[in-house]
Amino acid sequence: MAKKNKTPLGIFIESIGLYFSNFDKFVKYMTFPVLGQVGGLLLVLTLTMIYTKHIPQIENINILLLLSILVTLPGLLIFTKAFWEYLVAYGAVNSMLSNMLKSGKVYDFDAHTELIKRRTIPFVGLWFLFGVFSLLAVFPLFWVPAGVIAVFCVLVFQVFTYEPELSPIGCVKRSMQLVKGHFASTFMLMALVGALTYVFVPQIVNKVFELIKLTDCFANMITPFVEQLPIAELNALLSVAYIPAIEVKDIAVFAVTTTAAQIFIQYTLPLRSILWGLWYEELNGTLPVKSTKKKPSEKLMEASKKKYSSKKLDRNILKRAMEKDDEG
Repeated sequence: MAKKNKTPLGIFIESIGLYFSNFDKFVKYMTFPVLGQVGGLLLVLTLTMIYTKHIPQIENINILLLLSILVTLPGLLIFTKAFWEYLVAYGAVNSMLSNMLKSGKVYDFDAHTELIKRRTIPFVGLWFLFGVFSLLAVFPLFWVPAGVIAVFCVLVFQVFTYEPELSPIGCVKRSMQLVKGHFASTFMLMALVGALTYVFVPQIVNKVFELIKLTDCFANMITPFVEQLPIAELNALLSVAYIPAIEVKDIAVFAVTTTAAQIFIQYTLPLRSILWGLWYEELNGTLPVKSTKKKPSEKLMEASKKKYSSKKLDRNILKRAMEKDDEG
């Protein structure tokens, strides 16, 4: 397949079209990974508040620790499961891209997800590297170099999906190789998709919530949680620095607006994955293609097929999930 030579703006527009043409499916796919995290944390907070208010004081530290674990465990399990599914979606949506480019539709979500989960160890390793980088980026001294590295490493999850023979470090090196010579265009794409999904969409959502009074409604619902915080002590510290006191209502509204923004940012993950998948295709010339020699990705497909055949799914489900163009 000849290289398409798409412009960054063209790829940005195409990714939006692919995302919204399958919007209902992506919303369904992302609902548990996104809302499960929020629900799990709310369950932890709710059960903890009930526990602290209605359970008598216990002096035995072992019993107290055991009860605390039992109270928070259900919510933490839900949160952890949802968070893991959200991380897996980074790779799974990339796997769906070739189908979307051929038919304009996305299907076989379980198969695409399984192709990532079967490589859990290297996938976790890649996220570990990402976490280390994120920690370094917290320090102001590293902001500029971290920003440069972020541009060069933006395709690591696409490389992980399309080139499964590479190690996590190999994915980083390959991403840098692809972006090299295209830094400005890659940065432009990051700016476009970042402005859309991290700024524009959250602001619209919060404005709509404010207009229909949903922000105040949710703020009133979480006010009992906020009142458990040591706000008086915090205000005493702020008064020393001549900073105005913080009201319970202000904290509740802030929590609602930031949570709503984060939810909708996470729902747009497929849009970002599609965009970077298209950019990977552009820089790589084409998505990975079939070969007469079995590649690691094809061996992975066969292993996944055996697992899913026991569930009586379409026997070609993984073939469609890994469908690629033939080499010319």
